[in-house]
Amino acid sequence: MSVLLRSDRDGVRTLTLNRPERRNALNPELWAALDDALRDIARDRTVRALVLTGSGGAFCAGADVVNSDPYAAPFEKLRAITDVAQQLHDLPIPTLAKVRGAAVGAGWNLALGCDFVIGTAEARFSQIFARRGLSLDCGGSWLLPKLVGLQQAKRLALLAETVDAAEAHALGLVTWLVPEAEIDVFTDATAARLAAGPPVALAQIKGLLNEGADRSMREALAGEARAQSVAFATADVPEAYAAFREKRDPVFTGEWNVRRPG
Repeated sequence: MSVLLRSDRDGVRTLTLNRPERRNALNPELWAALDDALRDIARDRTVRALVLTGSGGAFCAGADVVNSDPYAAPFEKLRAITDVAQQLHDLPIPTLAKVRGAAVGAGWNLALGCDFVIGTAEARFSQIFARRGLSLDCGGSWLLPKLVGLQQAKRLALLAETVDAAEAHALGLVTWLVPEAEIDVFTDATAARLAAGPPVALAQIKGLLNEGADRSMREALAGEARAQSVAFATADVPEAYAAFREKRDPVFTGEWNVRRPG
């Protein structure tokens, strides 16, 4: 049985963590599968949005501490985690985490590493690391302060409390809170909207926002000018203008609008 399932539909790729007997806890095999899958997405121009989710009623219970190798070098363990977190962050396409049940430790930080988190009322979240005698990983130390501010980040990490979906939504850690019966339809519709967007422009917007918090205003404006120049070089801009004039929906392709010499 594959520990990571993949499906594709209309430019949306769904990756499903598939160790339901362990609430999709991350073992070396699953980390490696995620690493390969994210590298593949980064190379595949037909993938325009990513949905990350879990099977069996849970998102991810974090690292599998029961089935881990106690003799493996910590640096080797962390390199796999670091590579996956960085690749997820660097993907130029929109990413959505669909969360049912538990999202714990590295599992929660995987969800937070996505651009959007869609959760059900039954979802539960915890930065459980301190309860295991560990510190944060999978990007949590960078993500949490940016999403909730320093004090709330310290509260979540140092106390390692379990937070319900309503509180996570109020803190801005869940983008949309959706009834269980509606989460699949809502996620599919949102992913489809993103996949239909202008891929080059969305990649530029995502990059600007990810980098903006660590830049001065001058640096941000210079980055915006560069990104806008890239966007104007695509066929999506004239297509958007034409669609507006013709009162129809635009069809974005991400193709370059360049004239060949001769």
